Amino acid sequence: MEIAQLIASVQGLTAVAAALLIGLASLGTAIGFGVLGGKFLEGVARQPELGPMLMLRMFLMAGLVDAFAAISIVMGLYLMFAKNPFLAAIIDAVAKPAGV
Repeated sequence: MEIAQLIASVQGLTAVAAALLIGLASLGTAIGFGVLGGKFLEGVARQPELGPMLMLRMFLMAGLVDAFAAISIVMGLYLMFAKNPFLAAIIDAVAKPAGV
């Protein structure tokens, strides 16, 4: 029964880790987009003639901010749906004989 509890614990903690990866990435991206949009509007309000240049740079930074969230979401989904490396290590340790 101890092995089943260990496997359940690893699966539960993996779900928590995936939730934190996805949740914190989306929270950080939302804050980043808010700050980015606010600074863009401030810059255009100060110097309207620089609007196209500032918009190009804003979209470049928006892509970089969004890439961080996409990588975190992919890692979280990988932990949930792919072969769990932590669980595989436990199963390998249990499958080996005690004397080896």
